[in-house]
Amino acid sequence: MSLLRVENLTVALPAGGDRDHAVTDISLHVDAGEILCIVGESGSGKSITANAVMGLLPPGLPLRAGRIFLGDTEITAQTPEQLRALRGSRMAMIFQEPMTALNPLMRVGDQIAEALAVHGEAARAKDRVPELLAAVNLPDPASLARAYPFRLSGGQRQRVMIAMALALEPALLIADEPTTALDVTTQMQILRLIREIQSRRGMGVMFITHDFGVVAEIADRVAVMQLGRIVEQGPAAEILNRPQHTYTQALIAAVPHGIPAARPEVGGATVLESRGVTKTYSRGGWFAPRVEVRAVHDADFVLRQGETLGLVGESGSGKSTLARCVVNLVKPEAGEMLFHGSDLRPLSREAWKPYRKRIQMVFQDPFASLNPRRKVGEIIAEGPITHGTPRAEALDRARDLLRLVQLDAGAMDRFPHEFSGGQRQRIGIARALAMEPELLIADEPVSALDVSVQAQVLELLAEIRRRLGLTMLFITHDLRVAAQICDRIAVMQRGAIVEMGETAQVFGAPAHAYTRQLLDSIPGRGWTPPDIT
Repeated sequence: MSLLRVENLTVALPAGGDRDHAVTDISLHVDAGEILCIVGESGSGKSITANAVMGLLPPGLPLRAGRIFLGDTEITAQTPEQLRALRGSRMAMIFQEPMTALNPLMRVGDQIAEALAVHGEAARAKDRVPELLAAVNLPDPASLARAYPFRLSGGQRQRVMIAMALALEPALLIADEPTTALDVTTQMQILRLIREIQSRRGMGVMFITHDFGVVAEIADRVAVMQLGRIVEQGPAAEILNRPQHTYTQALIAAVPHGIPAARPEVGGATVLESRGVTKTYSRGGWFAPRVEVRAVHDADFVLRQGETLGLVGESGSGKSTLARCVVNLVKPEAGEMLFHGSDLRPLSREAWKPYRKRIQMVFQDPFASLNPRRKVGEIIAEGPITHGTPRAEALDRARDLLRLVQLDAGAMDRFPHEFSGGQRQRIGIARALAMEPELLIADEPVSALDVSVQAQVLELLAEIRRRLGLTMLFITHDLRVAAQICDRIAVMQRGAIVEMGETAQVFGAPAHAYTRQLLDSIPGRGWTPPDIT
């Protein structure tokens, strides 16, 4: 008998949605000691399926049909009190965003202890909490247990969530996109940790992801979901190497393969040059000793006309700080940031204004960077209007740009929340292009997107670059993405550029140990996607 069985599950959506059901007539199973990966784009029903298994469906998403069994226990027939007893003790869930899942006002050790206390295990908490933190490879468990979530890195918070989920040694673990926004090295550590714990404890794992590289790394079996239905499922090797359904084939075809194509050398004039730029932050204060952190140092580079330079590295490596130094969002203490030979660093805010038209930035989170109270047309036209373009002309230009980023003209009169993540990123690109810049800085523009949407945005950026002759500084922690779009790569570690060269050279013969570590951490690096024609 399977550990988990989902039989003909159907969950309704509220009236007026793009379809009647969040999931429709799906059936799947998870055996003890195996990992089932559920793959699909945002909106395919993956997380709804996981929430249904956990008994966490909100009132607006009623279960219309089907049954769910955990061993002999029918989950769909349990009372809320019985479900609370099952959660944590026999099944547990790792959520996608640990910062919102963890209580910011409680120390992480107390949160793990609370999970034990709810199930009558309070007496074990003192010994069990450091044991669990050690089991997920966190350093100095005793002191880390006293820390608050905001003091931990993303990878550490994710490990705390895993420790909490494992507190009562459940038979079933559900992981909902637990590595989506993590660096490749941290992602690989989490994937290996889940695989190792699952193997050691014989748990069944339902792992939700949109990344077939992750699937290749850990899956035993795969279920592919599209618009609330399972369109294909089977052994991982079969799905990865011989996909049958056109949707599965399209998802696999969209995975960046991490093999850089041959590119002609770009020999244009120098657009941007960084010389000796240094930026230091201070941490600490009232109750902690003040510590200075060099966010950027030894990060010299040259960017030529028409070139895309990829800036890669883990979170905290200084990539975004260096980019913000370029656009004057951060003031470095020393060095020169030369744009066409003019040093931008000493310029006042007013003296910077003419450069705003020539240098634009696409931010990582388009939802946070787009004004939620303004319509999309006004958002795109705002920059040109501020710089003296007549309103009617700026709005006409906004319509043209929406067509350029493959959105219809009706988007002009809609608000940002009415679009998907990929569409919002396209709007962010259109807003940046409205100023007709010479230099475009793209800060992690595809890190949290589905692979299919990611492929569309990357192709869009490449097409815009070819058409408009843009020069681009492209920031990413995903080397697969860098291989696809960048002419040259600069690898940053702890504020310094440790290696720089042509993309094919950096991938083919990395000189620095850190670069080799990043390349080795690419999920599914040993898997070559099939040639689907």
